[in-house]
Amino acid sequence: MTPASGKKKTGGKWKRKKQKPKYLNPQDIPDELEQLFPDETIERIAHETGFIKRERIVHPVPFFWALVLGYGTHIQRTLAGIRRYYQKMSGEEIVASSWVSRFTPALVKFLQGAVAHALQQTANDAGRVLDEKLKRFEDVLIFDNSVVRLHEALAERFPATRSRKVAAGVKVSLLISAVANGPKKVSIHSENTADIKTLRVGRWVKDRILLFDLGFYRFQLFARIDENKGFFVSRLKKDGNPTILQSLKVHRGRSIDIVGKTWQEIKNQLKRDVLDAEVEVTFSRRAYRGKKSRDSKVMRLVAVWDEEHREYHAYLTNISEDVLSAEDIAALYRVRWEIELVFKELKSQYALDELNTTNPNTVYGLIYTAILTLIVSRRLHNLLLRSVPRELAPRYTPLLWSKVFTELGHSLQTAMLDHIGFEDGPPDAFTTLAALYELQALDPNVKRHRLRDDWYA
Repeated sequence: MTPASGKKKTGGKWKRKKQKPKYLNPQDIPDELEQLFPDETIERIAHETGFIKRERIVHPVPFFWALVLGYGTHIQRTLAGIRRYYQKMSGEEIVASSWVSRFTPALVKFLQGAVAHALQQTANDAGRVLDEKLKRFEDVLIFDNSVVRLHEALAERFPATRSRKVAAGVKVSLLISAVANGPKKVSIHSENTADIKTLRVGRWVKDRILLFDLGFYRFQLFARIDENKGFFVSRLKKDGNPTILQSLKVHRGRSIDIVGKTWQEIKNQLKRDVLDAEVEVTFSRRAYRGKKSRDSKVMRLVAVWDEEHREYHAYLTNISEDVLSAEDIAALYRVRWEIELVFKELKSQYALDELNTTNPNTVYGLIYTAILTLIVSRRLHNLLLRSVPRELAPRYTPLLWSKVFTELGHSLQTAMLDHIGFEDGPPDAFTTLAALYELQALDPNVKRHRLRDDWYA
């Protein structure tokens, strides 16, 4: 009988052959994490926020890594589990009441400060490179919100708006950067906050493309992005009715007179695969001194026929036709699905959907913990993408990576705590991790087409 691949028989027992990474340097793993969160930075934030005081009952550095790599990867699923683990690796006894009392506004500020530090650090961390078509842009940004359900006992503090029974929830807002391969901005709002109020546009949008769903469909928002020299792509609402000024490009199909007509007037008469036109929209500006003024804006309308659903998919944008074709605009908008995958990753892999607590401070603390776990995960994913050959990088997809990162969470947690002087980890732990990351996070489907590969890799 032939032994299984990768194993050999020793002394009557099967022993797994040790694997070594081909591309990823094992020492780069702890170096990358310490570069993102240096010990002195964690301690500084802990002291500045009042989370740690002179008595130092809890050491901020091992506490931080135990929380982010423990709770965030489902190893310790409860606060009691985190306490037991922290006691085990620190050798310190902490009574339950003292531990729970640590989940205070100061802890929330500590974790929030760690998130702010990480986002600033990763702002220029290029995990991906934009395609040649997007070379004139700085980044592709995707913005969206997701509701996180909370314990019903918090219904008065965090009232739900989309539930027929007593329920509680908060809205988590994320701005995802394609280049950084992770979050660029994070905020938490009450569930009844309108989506449009969670996105504030400023000079930061310059030379960047924003993608968002119909929850952010406001001509005022589009105008502000354009006036700040940014770019956007949005679906056109079904009842959207801009006035067509001119056709930008004639596509295959029977032509009809469209100039001066509205979209609703012509959409059922079109007999072409693609419409690419310049349109005008009118809207009310924000109130100034109690008065609202009317304004108008010229935008680009793209409509692409969907044969499967027998309808047009229509989009509004301010990206000119000489930069991206109509077909490119439609394809680029589909990349917006990536933020849905990020929220799925947060909820299914990093415990964002497991906030079974009645303590508001714990709610905020564990949301920020999930975000920190995502940031750490994407930082190591970027490290892997930089290490492997360029032709292999697209096969290390974020979703598969997140599953592998979570499954190996305990090994990473132990190795990292051993690295900083707490916990006794196995020898060559990072070597084993690097090899497993390379092997298990690689999508075996060599020829699978991935939508994002058309735009960045």
